[in-house]
Amino acid sequence: MIERYARPEMTAIWSPESKYGIWLEIETLAAEAMEELGQIPAGTSKAVRDKASFEVARIDEIEAEVKHDVIAFLTNVAEHVGEPARFLHKGMTSSDVLDTCLNVQLVRASDLLLTGMDRVLAALKKRAEEHKYTPKIGRSHGIHAEPTTFGVTLATFYAEFARGRERLVAARKEVATCAISGAVGTFANIDPRVEEHVAEKLGLAAEPVSTQVIPRDRHAMFFATLGVIASSVERLATEIRHLQRTEVLEAEEFFSKGQKGSSAMPHKRNPVLTENLTGLARLIRSAVTPALENVALWHERDISHSSVERGIGPDATIHMDFALHRLAGVVENLLIYPDRMMSNMMRLGGLHNSQRVLLALVEAGVSREDSYRLVQRNAMRTWAGEGAFLDFLKGDEEVSSKLSDAELEALFDLDYHFKRVDLIFERVFN
Repeated sequence: MIERYARPEMTAIWSPESKYGIWLEIETLAAEAMEELGQIPAGTSKAVRDKASFEVARIDEIEAEVKHDVIAFLTNVAEHVGEPARFLHKGMTSSDVLDTCLNVQLVRASDLLLTGMDRVLAALKKRAEEHKYTPKIGRSHGIHAEPTTFGVTLATFYAEFARGRERLVAARKEVATCAISGAVGTFANIDPRVEEHVAEKLGLAAEPVSTQVIPRDRHAMFFATLGVIASSVERLATEIRHLQRTEVLEAEEFFSKGQKGSSAMPHKRNPVLTENLTGLARLIRSAVTPALENVALWHERDISHSSVERGIGPDATIHMDFALHRLAGVVENLLIYPDRMMSNMMRLGGLHNSQRVLLALVEAGVSREDSYRLVQRNAMRTWAGEGAFLDFLKGDEEVSSKLSDAELEALFDLDYHFKRVDLIFERVFN
């Protein structure tokens, strides 16, 4: 984790203090359940709640000797609790604590990420509605195609992030499980009702069957979901970067007073935020393959997943959280230039109407092959900069014999392309 790309709300979830606090809550809740079941002396859980504490430095000191983090933690807690601490962790195994804690952290991280997704969605909706009918050229292969509106462009991103949000909600549910099942997951030394109690108090579901670990297909799905959302972040960031190119300049990142774009060239206004988002998306996606490889553990457990999750858990969620809020800020403050969008559209002399002319000729009785030939030969003259597409069509005897000047002019009506915008917005936003 790099502080430059982190928000304190998310980093706090992954701090040692937070982790050990969750461990202590798991152990205390388990003791509470055992006490209610008459399996440990009455008053044990109260003694733990009243006296239990821990020190990160002391845990590190003990772990340096015993080479086991959970044992080091329990030893430190026992130094505060005293004699009742002997009933902590009864019948449990380390993974009961570690895996349940990880899932608590991922659930809490998900809640923050959902807040970030909501901010992105709100920004996209606002700007889409603002530019619902702002004409711009659509591009395929990076080349002018047919007109669309900037609002429709933003609506595509809104729909994509809405799908991403649904996936994140599902991924949150996927990892919101608790395992307090003991060695190899058989409940041989612990009552399943203890697991149910801990799960309920932590807002989790009891894992239906665990080996000695919670199955890692759950976590693979979670990180894969983050990878998909990261790709959506990159797609929007890439769109903005392209729109900000000097030759296009239809939109650009907000450039604040006093901001500098280059150490060498004072005129520069660079898309640094969206370039940064592109890089963060790569980092987030880098967690996906290791998470998938964590699924195949040996038999009932091994710890090959542990070192991976210590890295990707914090890093992927912290970077995702930062990226979502940065992206939302970019969209909220995006500078949009409708006049430039219009002038860029007209640079090719009306070629964006070529399909309308093609279809009109077909309807006038010309074969599709001949219609394509007639339109293309005039379009290529305009492409070469020789003149306006409409003028060439009017002067082409084969075309004018089928379509009058008035009919051709009607085919160049820009509003024609926007007749379904309301329908699209209705589908996306309602």
